[in-house]
Amino acid sequence: MKELLKEFWDFLRIRKRYWLAPIIITLLLLAALFIFAGNAGVISPFIYAL
Repeated sequence: MKELLKEFWDFLRIRKRYWLAPIIITLLLLAALFIFAGNAGVISPFIYAL
């Protein structure tokens, strides 16, 4: 995992694609939100309030 992140960062740095980083981070956070919503544990009242 660490190697994948380093390789991805090198890709962004070399090709000057820094604008992709916020998009990918947002997509990862949205994916985590969907995973937590599927489990519907203690977090569900906060998710459904969004």
